[in-house]
Amino acid sequence: MRKTCLDYVYELAKQDERVVFIGSDLGAGTLDQFRDEMPDRFFMEGVSEQNLIGMAAGLAMEGFIPYVNTIATFITRRCYEQLAVDLCLHNLPVKLIANGGGLVYAPLGPTHLAIEDIAILRALPRMTVFAPCDKEEMARLVPQTLELEGPCYIRLAKGGDEIVSDAARGFEMGRAINMRSPGKVLIVGTGITTTRALHAAEELSREGIECGVLHMHTVKPLDEAAILSQLADVDLLVTVEEHTLVGGLGSAVGDLLLDKAPNAVSRLVRLGIPDTFSDKYGTQDELLEYYGLQGPQIAQRIRDEVNGAGAQVA
Repeated sequence: MRKTCLDYVYELAKQDERVVFIGSDLGAGTLDQFRDEMPDRFFMEGVSEQNLIGMAAGLAMEGFIPYVNTIATFITRRCYEQLAVDLCLHNLPVKLIANGGGLVYAPLGPTHLAIEDIAILRALPRMTVFAPCDKEEMARLVPQTLELEGPCYIRLAKGGDEIVSDAARGFEMGRAINMRSPGKVLIVGTGITTTRALHAAEELSREGIECGVLHMHTVKPLDEAAILSQLADVDLLVTVEEHTLVGGLGSAVGDLLLDKAPNAVSRLVRLGIPDTFSDKYGTQDELLEYYGLQGPQIAQRIRDEVNGAGAQVA
């Protein structure tokens, strides 16, 4: 997914002289072709993320469109004030590309786990937040960001992720995609958790429990209409995210229901990472399982909710 994203930044730069790339200590080989062909628009700035954002802001004020890439925890936590004051306050078209969203850097522990990135960026006015589910969806997203007004955050997964998106369903920033026909259960996912939601829905379908899967590749602004339009036929609404339960996708959906469909709040179940720093090391998949976010675990939670509520979902 990361290679796809950066390859498209390179293609955009070839087509549009406003595009510049700014990286932070990304290692040898990153966009070598970009550097060789367009050295005046390629910058590798080392471990200085606050400076990266200030530099990107300055270039944007001069008419450039900067794409900034580094590790997710560094591009969010380390330079939050610069994101707020330099980018969002001035509504500058800087694109933040975040390596390792969620649990990708599980072997490195809590310092590198970007499990609150969506929450802190959702809190910033004018910030758009994206979390594509696979590299093919990333290929549809990146070109559309070129003319996007204001700053945006693109959350990258590990790479090599299962392809579940389909160009035939279309892609539009801010518009959710129905990945599976609606049932009495609706699962709303984002990023790679949409893939896990699809696996859970397939497992439950064999038992007569039909689950729709709605993919929120854009977490902010949330496609409220896509959710509200399905509530009348849904007995259980489940959000799934590779993110803390504080302030992420589930919180966004909960806010929506409180504001516009308060009678539906009791039907919402939020699945994600608890409000704690991880005490486990391992692979991304191992930590997803630890937090109950793999397909079979999502299916079991839905099964328990359905049986416990006695809802008629068959």
